[in-house]
Amino acid sequence: MPCYRCGARQTDPVRGASPWQRGVRNESQVLICPDCQRLHDLDLDSCGTCGSTALICRLGEVECRSCGAVWMARSDATLAVSVEPPPGLSAEVEAALNRVLGRA
Repeated sequence: MPCYRCGARQTDPVRGASPWQRGVRNESQVLICPDCQRLHDLDLDSCGTCGSTALICRLGEVECRSCGAVWMARSDATLAVSVEPPPGLSAEVEAALNRVLGRA
């Protein structure tokens, strides 16, 4: 999944934790690259209870990691965030699958 702001793709981290962050925008999980994290206006969803943007989205629910509030995500939320895949992505994915699955 690319960064929702700039479209950069995540690469394997050298070692340790990934510098990429997760966030929720329009009730859908998004990734934020290290460069975009430096921006102050990321336009992420916030908790209606405590105002935190430390949210996670899973199985149709959004949960605040700060206060624990949980609410149902709208069913059309997945259509709200649309990022065009970078050119050549499908060919790279196919090549990676062929390597992993041992296809010639």
